[in-house]
Amino acid sequence: MEKTIQKPKSNNDSKKEGDSFITRPPVVVVLGHVDSGKTSILDAIRKTHIADKESGGITQHIGAYQIEKDNKKVTFLDTPGHEAFSQMRSRGAKIADIAILVIDTCRGVEEQTKEAISHIKKAEIPLVVALNKVDRPEANIEKTKGELGKEGILVESMGGKVPSVEISAKTGKGIEDILEVILLIAEMENLRTDISESVKGTIIESYLESKTGLISTAIVSEGTLRAGDIIGTQSAFGKVKNLENFRGKLIEKALPADPVIILGFENSPKVGESFQIFSSTEDAQNFVKPKEQREKNKNIEVGPDQKVLNLVIKTDVLGSLEAIEGVLEELPQGKIILRILGSGVGDINEADLKLSRSSRALILGFRVKIPQFTKTLAEREKIKIMTFEIIYELVEGVRKFMEKIMTPETVKVNLGKIKILAVFLNEKNRQIIGGKVAEGEIKKGAAVEVLRGEEFIGKGKLINLQRNKKDADKVQRGDECGMLYEGDTKIEEGDILAAFQEETKKAEL
Repeated sequence: MEKTIQKPKSNNDSKKEGDSFITRPPVVVVLGHVDSGKTSILDAIRKTHIADKESGGITQHIGAYQIEKDNKKVTFLDTPGHEAFSQMRSRGAKIADIAILVIDTCRGVEEQTKEAISHIKKAEIPLVVALNKVDRPEANIEKTKGELGKEGILVESMGGKVPSVEISAKTGKGIEDILEVILLIAEMENLRTDISESVKGTIIESYLESKTGLISTAIVSEGTLRAGDIIGTQSAFGKVKNLENFRGKLIEKALPADPVIILGFENSPKVGESFQIFSSTEDAQNFVKPKEQREKNKNIEVGPDQKVLNLVIKTDVLGSLEAIEGVLEELPQGKIILRILGSGVGDINEADLKLSRSSRALILGFRVKIPQFTKTLAEREKIKIMTFEIIYELVEGVRKFMEKIMTPETVKVNLGKIKILAVFLNEKNRQIIGGKVAEGEIKKGAAVEVLRGEEFIGKGKLINLQRNKKDADKVQRGDECGMLYEGDTKIEEGDILAAFQEETKKAEL
């Protein structure tokens, strides 16, 4: 473990401290590529520093929890590693004091690693590099450090100021070391705060539980949040009915850096929003901005060659909904426009079916359930519902559905050209003619364009072909042949027939 720590900044040196000032736990955000082993490291920390009976699983949306080491607390934010959650990771970095950048030393610096570095630099917070999977024979620690240097992250062993720790989540190597570095940085950062100040904090996630109702998870940043407080953001407000810690245990108050579960919002606050406390419900309600309508999706102009696919989206949490809407916007929409008519958090219900029925919308579910009654009703009314557990499987499913409903494309395939040498028989709309193939090949049944000089004069079809007075399916360049032509245009000696066929091709976005 490299021990030098970059020079800290002092947050509260200028403040006059009284009895209400406390040293708060550091808030640590853990960033890394989707396969870097970030979750494995977090699990190793939890198993070591949280009792098993109190430790829950880490979910795909942002979670927050506290651990204790040497009688000191540390709050961790777990941000999703998937690239679709860029905005969530960015918000996670902004509310943290320290960042841990997890890198798989077998794979080095990847695209999401670079993105995470960008978020950390913008947040201007201290950084610790966790060099993970060092137990594997293919690990290349020095190469990884060199790649970090190219991204402006120079670790101490390379002459820089960024501490790095070699870690193996599998064996437990380095877990205690990285916690010691975090506590050392926190001490040098002098994380002091006044718990008597006005309450402020950040919404980490919102979701709907069938038994409990609307749940929001948050991090308190200033003051002391209490059960009974009137709370509000710019999109939602309510009264704190229940306040729980990250273990789900009822608490009366939460201090700065504490992760809390809040029950009481009347509607879902947006992920990443700041919250504060108000003296009355009226004040909180007045703070809420008018709800933004999704008119950009509803009032789109549709061209004559475009179709519209209406969508109803239901997800497990708001963070997932935000991410899905973001990646769907990236799908090509020149031929089919995606229009989100409704979206929300929670299981698919009858209201979703009603909206789908009236607009022929496709219902998308992400990590949600379909109650049996709703499923039966959807099947009876032939309402299409697609559910997914992985965000990019959802996007691929939508892409394939878009291509399925697109009008197949008719493609003209040029076959060859034949010069007419003789006209043997004229009958109403049919002629028997002879010619020589000048280009490509001519097929029986092919459509032809009749060219006289440079001028297009009409179309027809080759009903039959003969070569050496025998029927043939096709004739090649240089071959002479007889043809039975059918069409309204009368062919003359010297004309050129350009043969082609039309093929139906599956449409692609």
